[in-house]
Amino acid sequence: MQLLVLILKKVDLMEHLIRELAEAGVTGGTILEGTGMAQALINMEELPMFGVLRSMLTSDEKETCKLMLLVLKDEQVMDTRNAIKNVIGDMKEPNTGIMFSIPITYVEGLGESYDA
Repeated sequence: MQLLVLILKKVDLMEHLIRELAEAGVTGGTILEGTGMAQALINMEELPMFGVLRSMLTSDEKETCKLMLLVLKDEQVMDTRNAIKNVIGDMKEPNTGIMFSIPITYVEGLGESYDA
């Protein structure tokens, strides 16, 4: 099993992405709100930043992202990755997102236990 993690900067695609994942057979996951590190740096008054840099990073809108956590069987990972890419497009483009997976050695609570 694997934990597939998606940090999505294009949050307007989330609804379409959820539909696409459901069609690919992914029926569960966790979605969290996130804030990028650049936004956190802006709010740190004690951090010395050049005025120009601060003004470039500061905007009226708070930069948010969505963090999606999916526990998948190994055979689901490629189909899930493809479904995500179908919606999001090329992950090489700036401000798109990041996707990675981590092997899972133990899972409990998915209706069945898994111990590698």
